Amino acid sequence: MNKEIDLSVSNYGQVKNTDYDLVILPWGATEPHNYHLPYLTDSLLSHSISLEAAQTAKEKYNVHCMVLSPINFGSQNPGQRELKFCLHVRYETQKALLTDIVSSLYVQGFRRMILINAHGGNCFKNMVRDLAVDYPDFIIAVSDLFAILPLENYFEDCGGDHANEFETSVIMHYHPELVNLEDAGDGNQKPFAIQSLNEKVAWIPRNWQIVSEDTGIGNPKKSTAEKGKRFAQDLVEKYAKLFHELAKGDIYQKSEK
Repeated sequence: MNKEIDLSVSNYGQVKNTDYDLVILPWGATEPHNYHLPYLTDSLLSHSISLEAAQTAKEKYNVHCMVLSPINFGSQNPGQRELKFCLHVRYETQKALLTDIVSSLYVQGFRRMILINAHGGNCFKNMVRDLAVDYPDFIIAVSDLFAILPLENYFEDCGGDHANEFETSVIMHYHPELVNLEDAGDGNQKPFAIQSLNEKVAWIPRNWQIVSEDTGIGNPKKSTAEKGKRFAQDLVEKYAKLFHELAKGDIYQKSEK
């Protein structure tokens, strides 16, 4: 991996003379992921995919991106915060972090950034709206990496949304040394007693210790690195194209005269 695009391993001497078109901010969480995935699964997903997409954007479109170190602080459900080393970070704290990052980048002359989110509990839209008021010439895009491609095209068991076949397969592709599938629980979940909530007529946060026995939601047992690779490759191509369009093109169509 080119160190000019990965701030986690880069240094000032490697980046000071490079003109960057786009800043990429991976965002995840610190939380249990069943018994077979690491606490930082979401951060690893967002960071790994961002790095590969940034490298592809450079090779394919000559777009220079810097991938910042991932943010490991996410918003958690009740029943998760009580689990050992699960860190719940409030909306206000996340907003303060994002604001400080944007203000730093703005002073340095950057004007375009994309936030790559891999944690379903995070929600950034209102934060970005506020920042758009404070920094009207700073474009901030937000992308949930789990919501772009139809998971059923890549995975056999698409039920659930936490430490499931999707997350497990992609981590097996990027970081096989961190996965021990033999230890995984089944990821069974208990539905709400209220059918309308199951049908998503309305939403309430799930109490994790009630709905899950092993902290997972979704069966990971059919996960493979091959499935994760195929998914990641297609997602990387979409992101590389997005990075090119954000970096090089106009955000809005020009009015015809």
